[in-house]
Amino acid sequence: MLNNSDLLFIYDAKLTNPNGDADDENKPRMDYETSTNLVSDVRLKRYIRDYLVDRGFEVFVAQPEGKVVTATQRIEGIFEKYDGNVNLNKLTNDQIGWLLNQLIDVRLFGATMPIKSADSKGSSITFTGPVQFSWGYSLNPAILVESNTITSRFSSEADKATTMGKDYRLYYSLIAFSGVISGNRAKHTKMNENDLNVLEEALIKAIPLMATRSKIGQYPRLYLRIEYNSNEFLIGDLRDYIPRIENVNVRNITDYILDLEQLKTVLERHIDRINSISYWHHDQLQIKTDSGSGTLENIMGDKLSSKLKKLPL
Repeated sequence: MLNNSDLLFIYDAKLTNPNGDADDENKPRMDYETSTNLVSDVRLKRYIRDYLVDRGFEVFVAQPEGKVVTATQRIEGIFEKYDGNVNLNKLTNDQIGWLLNQLIDVRLFGATMPIKSADSKGSSITFTGPVQFSWGYSLNPAILVESNTITSRFSSEADKATTMGKDYRLYYSLIAFSGVISGNRAKHTKMNENDLNVLEEALIKAIPLMATRSKIGQYPRLYLRIEYNSNEFLIGDLRDYIPRIENVNVRNITDYILDLEQLKTVLERHIDRINSISYWHHDQLQIKTDSGSGTLENIMGDKLSSKLKKLPL
């Protein structure tokens, strides 16, 4: 059985476009008033799903064999593996349970499916996912690269052609996501401990491994999961306890030290509610508290040290 957890996931993007905005020439999503880079939760989930597919997992939100299919066609394709008769307009609880067992992304993130259970009057079933992420935002002022025009040339002896276009990128963005895991919702979607392990593996490994031309240069830097001993409690958005990096000239991970003192303080305040603090920390990311700088084990202090659990990734 899974308990409630708060999640903090931080990765950086150097000379890349973390999440293009289709409504704005595919420029990186930005809050221009504060020079804050924005990344949608959908983009993060896409990394995770792509990694899961690459690992051989079945996911609901996918294009089998590269083909665009409807949700109904996707479900029909999955049920081709089912041993028995299936009526999508009247699925039994056992058949719905079987479907959930096939689809790890539904167990994690939920989905609305155009199917009916035997005791349902609706035209679809909605699974609210236990794992939810907010939109990510940069902890530093993110600046667009000033020169963005690129050229491409296609040529032969008889014909030459040059095309020009825009390639928008940021100099550097340290992107932080907040997330939650609901223990009660996990029961509903059948999410289990193994699913959680796979999710954490995907968060740490997916972004560099799934890189495309516009995404190469992005690496995970810090992951924390605060697991509680009650499904009635969450601290909330852990990013609220990390001060913004004010340096507008950040161009590299070595240009700043991330201050976790406020986060440490709030975790100590709620230590009686915390079962464990699972973590992964890239050694290039410099972090500190008032106790000093160094590894997470060294800076979190004696009160929290017994709660720390380093992920074997």
